[in-house]
Amino acid sequence: MVERYYRELLRFLSRLVGDRDAASDIAQESYVRVLSLQDAGTPISDLRALLYRTARNLVVDAHRRATVRASHFDNAECVDEPVADQAGQPEQICASLQRTKALIAAIESLPPRCREAFVLFKFDELTHAEIAARMGISRNMVEKHVIRGMLACRQQLAAFDGATSTDAPIAN
Repeated sequence: MVERYYRELLRFLSRLVGDRDAASDIAQESYVRVLSLQDAGTPISDLRALLYRTARNLVVDAHRRATVRASHFDNAECVDEPVADQAGQPEQICASLQRTKALIAAIESLPPRCREAFVLFKFDELTHAEIAARMGISRNMVEKHVIRGMLACRQQLAAFDGATSTDAPIAN
């Protein structure tokens, strides 16, 4: 299993987190968790899917932990308190964490099936046809779910940035 999916999973995680070292750590932890389940005798029908789901959940958990760590900062405090010795300015780091938190809130507020389709499209990088087959719905419905998710994120970012237009593009 390790040889079969490791490089693929590492590329996926590297794109997702933007840091190859962090991606490698997350991939390793994903394998540990999946192999532990396997060793415990838990029946696993699709190892690859479980591995990717585990890795993505670990990424979400890391983002949530980062958000919690930064939650004691508000806009005024971000300027006054240093975050850490990092290349980025504290204001930029704080704003980035707050934007991430806003996007996570937008995604979590979607209805379950809509959220599932959106996450499969944006994070798992599946095509509409693959999502439709996996979820047992039409490609047209997948497209509607993805559009709804994109609009929710766009509106959340517009509210966060204080913009009045929802025409601003969303970064992939």
